[in-house]
Amino acid sequence: MGGVSELTGRDPIYDPQELERQLVVRENAGDVGGMTALFEPDAVIELGEGRLVRGTEAIREFFTELQVTGIGPEGRRFKLGEQRPALISGDLALTSTRSIDGDITSEVARRQDDGTWLWIIDRWSVNW
Repeated sequence: MGGVSELTGRDPIYDPQELERQLVVRENAGDVGGMTALFEPDAVIELGEGRLVRGTEAIREFFTELQVTGIGPEGRRFKLGEQRPALISGDLALTSTRSIDGDITSEVARRQDDGTWLWIIDRWSVNW
């Protein structure tokens, strides 16, 4: 398993709490490759209503489309919400953020062999 630096040349992320901030920064910069690099190659994103995005290519395609459409009917960009402290157990971490619209995200990150963290599971909203 490679870290972020191998995939993008960016600074590696050694704190799973930093993943969310980097996703927001990279989305706002239009950095689809950088967004995709925050996920393991076999990661899955659950978008709600049974919609799953699985694997690097599908995640890249999703983020490419998101750069055109934005989020929701208003087409907004990501904004950093209120993060809960990461809950870490061994090489796994549960991260969660309450977004500005009230949705709560939950993600599972895994520590890579080089000590960096990447997401393996991302649920965009735990509200139902």
